[in-house]
Amino acid sequence: MGEQTFQWTDPEQVLAETATLSGLEYMQGLIDGIIPPPPIGVLMQFGPVSAELGKVAFSCKPSHATYNPIGMVHGGLVCTLLDTVTGCAAHSTLPTGVGYTSVEIKVNYLRPVFADTGELVGTGWVVKGGRSVIFAEGNVKTAAGDLVATATSTLLVRPRPGSA
Repeated sequence: MGEQTFQWTDPEQVLAETATLSGLEYMQGLIDGIIPPPPIGVLMQFGPVSAELGKVAFSCKPSHATYNPIGMVHGGLVCTLLDTVTGCAAHSTLPTGVGYTSVEIKVNYLRPVFADTGELVGTGWVVKGGRSVIFAEGNVKTAAGDLVATATSTLLVRPRPGSA
């Protein structure tokens, strides 16, 4: 029987401590290890790899802990990785005090993922920015470059929780 234990930092505390950062500064702080990762990233073993204005990449290490009843990694892990990279790509374009929430995501699964598939890399990029709605796309590839899934996402721009 397998076991997984994890610890995280209170996300509300992190939000309060990072309230003066732009989205891109926040993303860079995650990469540099100055800002602790959000609980979902720890639980699902996601980690930021790169961030620039309008584009981010995260890695993910699937395991047997993410298997579904039919013997492969649950598609929800890949969907959550895609939601993360499209959302964070949008976030990287936002100024201080502004956040976002996902409105819609459409995922196309192109191949199954198994524990021995190895590290996945999800990349997200902004297709069209905006003050009220952002459109983004993303994909997930294996370390060998095989395309696993693609996504399109619509994100609603809104005041960041905890901001004035």
